[in-house]
Amino acid sequence: MTTPQPSDPFAATPGAPEQAPAPEKKKGGLLKKIGGFVVLVIVAVAVKLGLPHLTGDAPVHAKVGECVTVTGPDDAPKVDTQDCSSGKADLFKVAQVHEGTFDLNKCDQNKYSALAQQLGSDKFVLCLEEAAAK
Repeated sequence: MTTPQPSDPFAATPGAPEQAPAPEKKKGGLLKKIGGFVVLVIVAVAVKLGLPHLTGDAPVHAKVGECVTVTGPDDAPKVDTQDCSSGKADLFKVAQVHEGTFDLNKCDQNKYSALAQQLGSDKFVLCLEEAAAK
């Protein structure tokens, strides 16, 4: 004797009409694609222009007479303005600023250390002298 199997409530019954398949959802859409592209462009511009400033990684465009500290590797130094009386290690005073160039020879190599920087499209060279330790 065989045991009767429970009936499947979702099984099609003979003679019942077939259900029409659900309509396919339209994938994407021109408006979604344009919106996604606009968001991508906005994020890319924000990262390019704003992120270094928000994280503190943007170069400092110091003025003559201001003091700065220079830390980090030689190929990517980090420059921060400081109070000249702070007595911090690696404290330098800006003696000259040369705008529109990366030419380190603009600074007298016998008197100053030269540091090329770029802030946006502005490029400049800072001529630095060691600040007197206090």
